[in-house]
Amino acid sequence: MLFNPPLIRGVLLKRYKRFLADVQLDNGDVVTAHCANTGAMTGCAEPGFVVWLSYHSDPKRKLAYSWQLAQTHQQHWIGINTLNANRIVEEAVRASKVAELSGYQQVTREVKYGQENSRIDLLLRASDKADCYVEVKSVTLLEDGQGYFPDAVTQRGQRHLAELAYMVEQGARAVLFFCVQHSGIQSVKVASHIDPQYAQTLAKAQASGVEIIAYDCCFNAEKVLLNQPLEFVN
Repeated sequence: MLFNPPLIRGVLLKRYKRFLADVQLDNGDVVTAHCANTGAMTGCAEPGFVVWLSYHSDPKRKLAYSWQLAQTHQQHWIGINTLNANRIVEEAVRASKVAELSGYQQVTREVKYGQENSRIDLLLRASDKADCYVEVKSVTLLEDGQGYFPDAVTQRGQRHLAELAYMVEQGARAVLFFCVQHSGIQSVKVASHIDPQYAQTLAKAQASGVEIIAYDCCFNAEKVLLNQPLEFVN
């Protein structure tokens, strides 16, 4: 995923009201950027972090800047905009960069499915394979060297797991894809200490046949690309 036009560098002053972040740009200007991340963002939004913003000239937007990336004091890169995860994974799948999801001729986004009129992030189809439903989750929580998901209680995430398990029952393939947008994370584990109900639901979904795939990303201020598989720790 390329950033075009190039991102603008600054320093984070504070994140507040979930969707807002004040940033001092390198030219000294202080701007308010939109933060497209509804999670707790633990360890991802510390004042003083170097951050990278996209600029949008559309006069209809309330905020011209959007927060895309951060760099921690340890020089780890973090993908702040969780909406980018779907695009990163989709581009990699289309380019046959994900071995586990290769061999599909058709890739479709946001298709309705399941029992609750949900929308799947990616639907993969091929004439010689069962349909494959892929739910993408962005992982950014790093604690004591371990990556975790989720970073907050998520009833929505539990519903997604139930829908994936239902599709397996219908004879389809279902995948929970962890797109790890933190360069310090080396493996992913379910955050049972944060959301024990999600952990239980994930275990049931996995036992029913839902597959779990995790990949990390490589970052710079120009692009974010899916990189290599990571271990999912049960």
